[in-house]
Amino acid sequence: MLLLLFAGAGAFYLLQHIIYKKYWNTGLGIEAEFEARSAYEGDVSYLREEITNDKPLPLPALEVNLAMDRALQFSGEAKENANVTDQSYRRDIFSLFMRQRVIRRLPFVCEKRGYYEITKADVIGYDFFFRRSFHDDRKVATALYVYPRLLDTHRLVLLCKAVSGMIITQNRLFPDPFCFSGIRDYHPSDPMHHINWKASAKGQGLLVNQFDSTTNIRMRMILDTEDSGIVRREELTEEGIRIAASLASRIVKQKMELTVIGNGMQPIYLKDGAGQIQTLYQELSRIDIRMPAKRLFETLKKEKEKIQSGVVYVVISMNQDPETVKAVAAMAENGCPVLWVIPVQVSTENTPENIRGVNIFKWEMNG
Repeated sequence: MLLLLFAGAGAFYLLQHIIYKKYWNTGLGIEAEFEARSAYEGDVSYLREEITNDKPLPLPALEVNLAMDRALQFSGEAKENANVTDQSYRRDIFSLFMRQRVIRRLPFVCEKRGYYEITKADVIGYDFFFRRSFHDDRKVATALYVYPRLLDTHRLVLLCKAVSGMIITQNRLFPDPFCFSGIRDYHPSDPMHHINWKASAKGQGLLVNQFDSTTNIRMRMILDTEDSGIVRREELTEEGIRIAASLASRIVKQKMELTVIGNGMQPIYLKDGAGQIQTLYQELSRIDIRMPAKRLFETLKKEKEKIQSGVVYVVISMNQDPETVKAVAAMAENGCPVLWVIPVQVSTENTPENIRGVNIFKWEMNG
């Protein structure tokens, strides 16, 4: 009798092993996707896992492993099953009955700007006795843009004033939305977005904001992401990218014409309002500062060959080598206004001085 019992147990063990080996991944659906298509540096976003067992065979244990860039760090309870090395590895164990679906939302923090993809899931199934394992690779297609963090508005106002200082002229044709000059009574021809509702509520009629004026406003922003020094300063390069995103957002909201070029990105032309800013954010997200980039002075030399009148240049670069200083100065030789924004660690860091036609703006990190 005991022998029959052992024989039956052995037969059951072999039979269940054969069944699980053949059918464990039949009707098994593995989906993993970022819930949002985009986020900003520092935001909390979510990874959604959906596991479906669509067959009349339970799965006592199913292991799903995902590899995600370490710049996306799982938080809260989701951090417990994450192992961070060169990447952030997520290991989840599921137990599914027949015809069951399980959905999990895993929070993570976007620590760094970038473009991130998950392309596959490593799946491991076990038989009823957890003695044998079966492996499968499943394709996953999901991606996330992490945009540069937009900088504090109060700090950005100073930079906008520097831009306005270059383009305000005595021949006043068009209002400069950066340069507020006072409040006056509303006229029917005034655009609605110029109405100062707070001031109007205190008076007897509508009041509008009044601005200084400029000539034709066209801007070209040149972003330098080259960092080939012995000691790399990635934090300053990243700050330069944040400055470009923040200033461009402000400019585009005012419907000014802007072109953004750089030695690590494709040129982006923005003209028709804030809707286009997402295109720029995506391009900035894709910049890989670890890849070799052309020196800024080479980009500036090419730009000098096609300088047009009425264009204001904003150069964003931490590099202050003699070749770059000479190239920036050459940009201003033809009377073209140039604003050079230099990200620095501390305000006491030396920057070039007295470059004719060049307005130097020192941007201190966290200043």
